[in-house]
Amino acid sequence: MMKKLIVAFLMLTMLVGCAPKKESKDIRVAEQFGLAYAPLQIMKANGYLEEEYKDGQVSWLKLGNTAAIREAALSQGVDVGFMGIPPFLISADKGMEWRIFTGLSEAPLGLITYDESIKSLSDIGPEDKIALPQPGSIQHILLSMAAEKDFGNPKKFDNQLVTMKHPDGMMSLLNKGDIKAHYTSPPFIFKELENPGFVKVVDGNYGVGGDFTFIVGVATKEFYEGNKEGYEAFSRALDKSIDFMNENKDETINILSESYDIEAEILKSYMAEMYYSDEIKGLDRFISFMHDTGYIENDLSEDDVLWK
Repeated sequence: MMKKLIVAFLMLTMLVGCAPKKESKDIRVAEQFGLAYAPLQIMKANGYLEEEYKDGQVSWLKLGNTAAIREAALSQGVDVGFMGIPPFLISADKGMEWRIFTGLSEAPLGLITYDESIKSLSDIGPEDKIALPQPGSIQHILLSMAAEKDFGNPKKFDNQLVTMKHPDGMMSLLNKGDIKAHYTSPPFIFKELENPGFVKVVDGNYGVGGDFTFIVGVATKEFYEGNKEGYEAFSRALDKSIDFMNENKDETINILSESYDIEAEILKSYMAEMYYSDEIKGLDRFISFMHDTGYIENDLSEDDVLWK
């Protein structure tokens, strides 16, 4: 599975030089599903990016995983994308010309099951299917970190993975079908655990060994170097959004309740477990683990992957 993934990355990287140059000053932003992207919902609702940037139009894409964001960036369709650190590192390792410019969120992640016989990773059989967004996703690497810790084999579960967007993974788990476990994030992890008999087998911090940034913001080289006004405007708009969330908690709940279609009181309990910041935590730990275990080939430094 990982060999196929690496071949796909190489093919996509070869396309970078073939993509047409983007001439527009428009800003195209790609996000994914879940509460981890809440500051972006605030940015949209309050029009912060439009306030900060007058030179072009702003458009938003909601995509199912980092592979889709990467493909859109390669075709000049995305300037800024938000994703977990591990899938970003895989693409950077293969020569993708983008870098992290900000943190966005920390969140509780975990592997959820309905099967009462599964109380630890050692109870997961070789036939049990595990849903997560994609191979190489942060959920996959967190599972691999835990597998190395428990079994000395980070790739123990690689042949049992099923690629699913979080909403689809949740529905499959709730239906108690072929999917035996789902490695997911808020709000899906909260919704799954509300069901009787559903339990968390392992959480993200277990493998990492401490706190880590779940979602980071990534900007393409062309956007960073070719549209400084847009890059700086986006950074200011994001700062405004995070500040708004910290200073206006009730209004934030009202906005996000509508954005995510979650009742305000339920959402308030979910948000108590989320943390939003531009800080980037755990990058060095992900780089070290992924290099040592072969998920990336190069021993990257932070200077290789950060816009400063």
